[in-house]
Amino acid sequence: MCGRYAASRRPEDLAGIFEIEKWEPEEALEPDYNVAPTKEVYAVLDRPLKDTPDPRPVRQLRKLKWGLVPSWAKTPEGGARMINARAETVHEKPSYRRAFATRRCILPADGYYEWVTGTQERDLEVEGKRKRPRKQPYFVTPADGSVFAMAGLYEFWRDRTLPDDHPLAWWATCSVITTEAERTPLAVAPEEGPRALADIHPRMPLMLTPDRWDAWLDPARTDPDDLRELLAPPPAGLMRAFPVGTAVSNVRNNGPELLKELPAPEEGTLF
Repeated sequence: MCGRYAASRRPEDLAGIFEIEKWEPEEALEPDYNVAPTKEVYAVLDRPLKDTPDPRPVRQLRKLKWGLVPSWAKTPEGGARMINARAETVHEKPSYRRAFATRRCILPADGYYEWVTGTQERDLEVEGKRKRPRKQPYFVTPADGSVFAMAGLYEFWRDRTLPDDHPLAWWATCSVITTEAERTPLAVAPEEGPRALADIHPRMPLMLTPDRWDAWLDPARTDPDDLRELLAPPPAGLMRAFPVGTAVSNVRNNGPELLKELPAPEEGTLF
């Protein structure tokens, strides 16, 4: 799954990486090292500009809220639960299939966090000696330092209780697509700990390599069978994972220190 990630790249950098044609400086977000559901995040998408006669899709950097609210929802309250969409079923689930057909995006990240219950902690849990086991967070990121381009969907939801000109009349929300975690060895693995992403968690965000970006973002591609081919996992051996401090477990904590690599899992959380 993807329940927390880091996104520190500035819009100027993302504009160059993704060949952005349009973004609003007033919508700039601060670097966020602890992105949690319901926060505003950057999304790359291809969409015609409003109030122009040109129907050509324009590559934009937009600000969306993480937690998708389907256009047909009566209220936005379920958005916080719809942060992930499974690649295996995204084409058929009522909440996602319309967005999958025409409203796909890329959510740029440095990488994502996942929590592992260490072997010793699991033993204590089994023995009933600890009701809530301590979990070790890991950070997963491309080994070459490139952007982690997560496949995503976006939607627009209209709050009918507000007038058209109200700034909150429209919600723009998004969801991360996840896939089965890789079982092949990590490009760089910690000395002590998981050797593959599947050792950390059975799911992972679907990372799109640059050769798929244009096809994924193209709103003219609407055939589900054609689009499902783009959901194939990326080549193996691109990722690294390393343990980080448990401070990231608190959503109130933020800053580059959360990405500091630990030489080994924290005491009591050995894998």
